[in-house]
Amino acid sequence: MSSSVQLFRDQKYHELKGQCIQQRLLFEDPEFPASDESLFYQSPPPRKVEWKRPKDLCEDPHLFVNGISSHDLHQGILGNCWFVAACSCLALRKALWQRVIPDFNEQEWDPKHPEKYAGIFRFRFWCFGEWTEVVIDDLLPTMDGNLIYCHSNVKNEFWSALLEKAYAKLAGSYEALDGGSAADAIVDFTGAVAESIDLVQGKYGEIISEQMKLFEDLLKVHKRGGLISCYITASSGSTNEVETEMGLIIGHAYSVTAIRKLRLGERLIFSFNAEKLFMIRLRNPWGKREWNGAWSDNSEEWKKVSNSECKSLGLILENDGEFWMTFEDWCKNFTDVDVCRIVNTSYFSIHKTWEKEMMRGAWAKNSEPLLNRSGGCFDNRETFLQNPQYIFDVKKTEDKVLVSLQQEDRRKYKKEGKGDSIPIGFEILKVEDNRSYRLHKLTVQERVATSPYINTRTVFLKRILKQGRYILIPTTYHPGIITRFILRLFTDVPSKLRELTADKPKMTCWSLICGYPRRVTQIKIHSADGLQKQDRSGGADPYVFIKCENQSMRSPVQHDTTSAIFDTQVIFYRRNIDSPIIVQVWNSNILCDQFLGQAVLAASPSDPREQQTLQLQGRGGREAAEVPGHITVKVFSSDDLVEL
Repeated sequence: MSSSVQLFRDQKYHELKGQCIQQRLLFEDPEFPASDESLFYQSPPPRKVEWKRPKDLCEDPHLFVNGISSHDLHQGILGNCWFVAACSCLALRKALWQRVIPDFNEQEWDPKHPEKYAGIFRFRFWCFGEWTEVVIDDLLPTMDGNLIYCHSNVKNEFWSALLEKAYAKLAGSYEALDGGSAADAIVDFTGAVAESIDLVQGKYGEIISEQMKLFEDLLKVHKRGGLISCYITASSGSTNEVETEMGLIIGHAYSVTAIRKLRLGERLIFSFNAEKLFMIRLRNPWGKREWNGAWSDNSEEWKKVSNSECKSLGLILENDGEFWMTFEDWCKNFTDVDVCRIVNTSYFSIHKTWEKEMMRGAWAKNSEPLLNRSGGCFDNRETFLQNPQYIFDVKKTEDKVLVSLQQEDRRKYKKEGKGDSIPIGFEILKVEDNRSYRLHKLTVQERVATSPYINTRTVFLKRILKQGRYILIPTTYHPGIITRFILRLFTDVPSKLRELTADKPKMTCWSLICGYPRRVTQIKIHSADGLQKQDRSGGADPYVFIKCENQSMRSPVQHDTTSAIFDTQVIFYRRNIDSPIIVQVWNSNILCDQFLGQAVLAASPSDPREQQTLQLQGRGGREAAEVPGHITVKVFSSDDLVEL
């Protein structure tokens, strides 16, 4: 990812500010004018809006009053509680908000030098894989002298209103921010990796073991600087912004401001009948109306805990829309959580670090099947492989892999009625260990992971994968849809993620001398059994070695067994179709590996394509003597190089 910053609409902050100071003018942004087109594209505000500068709204304006806090924010008349929740999360992390509000001291009002103020601000957002700087003027929409959108609970603090204006400029208008996802905004503030978890579907309110796993995961995310928000989805028949019996607002994004695992002292163990409390603290972006269940502001639970115990446990509260719940109550009362992981890629960290790869791609339509890159999901069997394909390697015996697929932000298309995200997802297939050309037919490959298919901007998946080579296929749900995406892959060791673009080996001058491949053969070595015992304990350490012309591949060693499962796949492009493929089984030894037997395959297109079990033979071609053991294989051959 580029560390340089892109300029939105090519506006240079320092240059524009210098010109304004020189001419003694306050900046007016021609790219996002103080007019109706910046406010809305469809639904005008209820009354006439006046655009005012902060100095017209109060005497002593500031970006921050007494620092930045997650309690600074209140939602206005726009349905963007998700944006306010994201800002609340952002305010908790100094290192993150300082990136979004660069050189905040230089941007702050300076009462001693009012001549240095030019009514211009800049903010940075992580847009589609690149940090992008957005310049705005300080004209803000008001009615009756009050800000109508996001504002601070302190009359003369303006960071949230100005940040919202920059974000609205990026989206095309304020109205384009009506309805959205806190996870998307957090990703735009941080470059984090977003994951959406359905608490109902995952039965986190019912299955205690799953609940505890989720608690530990979220505790880790929060400790490592990640940001978490949650909400209650309106069920059919109910509407958003309605309060539940427990005081929570349906369809409303809450930011998680703390997660605690509390070990209780002797006195409290007796009071709560538990050794530990699992607690979570939330904030309502409206800054009022809170949870009224266990641990709510005036509940019985607080009466059991002294002020000093609250302090030492970190159970601190101010009455401003912030409240504690037990984690169990949280799982039972909320339906969805958005988790934004700040994935650590620094080599100088005490925490686990990840190797990151990022690719930009696009789904594009073409009537020629080999050139089409918009084939739809796996259900579209005929066209599924006509999508972009990315190959990567898992080098360790097994590795945890994080995958994030993000489509282009579509808010800017809301004006044309095309603002909804497209349903997207991806498949991960285990393929031949030496594949380096596009996959055209599913034969021996193994489907190891499928992401959810949802119409959200980002789809995320965590999986543990075994050693080997994999193809990741990002797709739209329906074929024939055109849009751009970015794909991010995080692994423990470098994965060499790259796009497969060629369908078959390239014709070169060298091909004219040595010959061009005439046949493609795929082999899957499933297993070997009945092998000769090689050690005192009656086992062996077998591996397979596959030879074709001047190419060869070897499988990992299977330890201490005479019946080994290999599941090794290979593909060969063969120049000499009369030269057989030889599959050998060897025993791994410290000093010298030992030959256990082999099978010789003609591998012609007319050979059976079903799984077959072959008797192992000694060296010496097809007439060699039989030796103990069998090998089970599947072989596919074709003289059409783009069939497999």
